[in-house]
Amino acid sequence: MTGVGKSTIGAELAARLGRVFLDSDQEVERRTGRSISEIFSADGEAAFRMLEAEVIASLAMDGAVIALGGGASVQPGAIDRLLESGEVIFLEAAPAVLLERIGDSSSRPLLAGLDGAGRIDKLASLLAERLPSYRLARIHVDAEGATAEVVDRIVDELAAA
Repeated sequence: MTGVGKSTIGAELAARLGRVFLDSDQEVERRTGRSISEIFSADGEAAFRMLEAEVIASLAMDGAVIALGGGASVQPGAIDRLLESGEVIFLEAAPAVLLERIGDSSSRPLLAGLDGAGRIDKLASLLAERLPSYRLARIHVDAEGATAEVVDRIVDELAAA
């Protein structure tokens, strides 16, 4: 989910494991020369999801830690394809925690223009909608707490898998 800490946790996890870190949102922005917000605004969510799917397919490499956008796994077959090339980790956090981490949501297209209560409602709705695909991940980790603690949980889960 947006705000769960995928980029921060992913970068720390990659450093800890001595692996390459890649961020699908950053790669979409690099390839298009536009921000995610600009793509949503000019082309719509469907166009962004197509770009995102192309980027994710090209990023899958042996041993890389990849942070995916919050809606990436909802695309049909996405989790199955990702599980074929490696482990998928679902970082879990409550909507209130996500909102606290996001702060000013003006750069988050799906939350733009909403007040605090509206953002919480939208996050809860998105989480409920995406949860079935998130649950397909083999590893589920509580993402609340300090980054180092979350990375420790992931390392422990990976070792047990």
